Amino acid sequence: MAGMYNPHRGLGPPAANARLNELLEGVRAEFENQSRASGEYENSIQHQLQEMQVVREKVYAMEQTHLALKQKYDEEISRLHRELEARGGNPRPAGIGAPPQNAGPAGQAPPSIGHGPSNLFGGIMAGQGPGGPGLAPPPQADQHGPPQHQMPQPGPPPPPALQGPPPQQQPPFQSGGYPQPSNGYGSQAPPNNASPGPGKGRVLNPRGPGGPATPQLNQPMPYPNPRAAASPQVGHPMPTQHPQFRVGNALAELDLERLPEHQKKVESDWFAIFNPEVPRVLDVDLLHTLQHESVVCCVRFSHDGKYVATGCNRSAQIFDIVTGQKICILQDESVDSVGDLYIRSVCFSPDGRYLATGAEDKLIRVWDIASRTIRNTFAGHEQDIYSLDFARDGRTIASGSGDRTVRLWDIEAGQNILTLSIEDGVTTVAISPDTKLVAAGSLDKSVRVWDAVSGYLVERLEGPDGHKDSVYSVAFAPNGKDLVSGSLDKTIKMWELVAPRGGHPNNAPKGGRCIRTFEGHKDFVLSVALTPDGNWVLSGSKDRGVQFWDPRTGNTQLMLQGHKNSVISVAPSPIGGSFATGSGDMRARIWTYKPYQSP
Repeated sequence: MAGMYNPHRGLGPPAANARLNELLEGVRAEFENQSRASGEYENSIQHQLQEMQVVREKVYAMEQTHLALKQKYDEEISRLHRELEARGGNPRPAGIGAPPQNAGPAGQAPPSIGHGPSNLFGGIMAGQGPGGPGLAPPPQADQHGPPQHQMPQPGPPPPPALQGPPPQQQPPFQSGGYPQPSNGYGSQAPPNNASPGPGKGRVLNPRGPGGPATPQLNQPMPYPNPRAAASPQVGHPMPTQHPQFRVGNALAELDLERLPEHQKKVESDWFAIFNPEVPRVLDVDLLHTLQHESVVCCVRFSHDGKYVATGCNRSAQIFDIVTGQKICILQDESVDSVGDLYIRSVCFSPDGRYLATGAEDKLIRVWDIASRTIRNTFAGHEQDIYSLDFARDGRTIASGSGDRTVRLWDIEAGQNILTLSIEDGVTTVAISPDTKLVAAGSLDKSVRVWDAVSGYLVERLEGPDGHKDSVYSVAFAPNGKDLVSGSLDKTIKMWELVAPRGGHPNNAPKGGRCIRTFEGHKDFVLSVALTPDGNWVLSGSKDRGVQFWDPRTGNTQLMLQGHKNSVISVAPSPIGGSFATGSGDMRARIWTYKPYQSP
């Protein structure tokens, strides 16, 4: 038995087991160390994530605080602007990112146009005081330059903010101050005429404060080439020029009392001055005065020239051109009656059956005029609608809004068919006579032109020769190849469109050529349009004047002073011979123009 027992035989396997156990113990210890380290890493990452969330929340809170402070700052600046204006000052109009200008008491003037918390159209309509917001300021004595004229103030005085001194203080056309620049309102209209938008315009004319109107005709009429030399004009011979009459297109600088009789026309509550430096070839007369109970934001003729529509607080109204009688009031009775709701833009369908209205409640309503009922209601814009235009196809409407978009709507399908976005508020829109293009003016000083079917941007009108301030009105010429624009920089520009129809997205937008700049207004140009024969460019301004311009020469033919406040909208009749104006003095007026017959 002793030989069978060897005390060293069992030592091999136990030693190996011990080594294995030792290695396993080392692995276990390393695993536990790594697990602890991993847990620490996870805790560290979680802690960092929590810190990042805290930082994110703090940044968000800071942004909210910044926005609140900015809004408070804007409101304070707005208050100071209104206070300065109330004291007779001349605050700068709100431009891109400018402080808001709050509207005045209900029923007196449309609130300012704007985008978001900062009112981009602020200064154009704002004001304060018991008399309501002021547009153009009251006339003031001009301390510099030649004596100037004032409008007489017949009848009961309008609210203080909309007029100058009482009538007894203003003998008709006494020497005094011409309306000085301040804050007004802009808007424009579409092809049939002009309507508002700003204002900040139109807006197929806007009116907010906004947009222009393009004359629309049953049959296209030839449009003289604006780049050609002016044709000989028959009129009163030009007088020998005295230095006092050499003012270029700034006819407001002329002394009305010292002008010869054939260079002026003076009536009880309006007057016209005819440019002494060019032959007089036009005469103007007042046909009707259409009283309203609020600011008239837009005016527009029907396609056949028999009716004119106006947009004011809460309603659109239609008047007979021959009699001047109001034949229709279109008002949505389902809307809450509390507060203001200004109609910024109106436009007739080509067949005259419908009237489209764009308002501050962001809705477009298409009215069946005969039944006084709403045919379509289009919702989608996120800010006030400043401009509308009806295409000649009778079913497409273009709209421009402070929400930075232009939208096309189909009234038959009852839907939005195209949305075009830009960087800033849209003040005015217009559809070309051939319906292939849609143009829009913006607060960013440029005019854009898109292909109306594809939505491709084919023109961007800006640059060294472009506007220096917000564009409040655009209108196509009857030939469809040229376009005029009016701006807060006090000028009107005529552009030659160079891009072919049917642009391709791979082709960069062409820059249209500015072929003419019209200078002469003393304040913001709020509305522009062309007569249906293309012979005249019309403009309305916050300087209270309407001017007729020769598109071939850039010379103004006449300046008409027929309102006590800003001329927000001008619209020529599509059949020629007459035009309408809408103003902050709560009146629309219908005028006639015809060739001048020398006595």
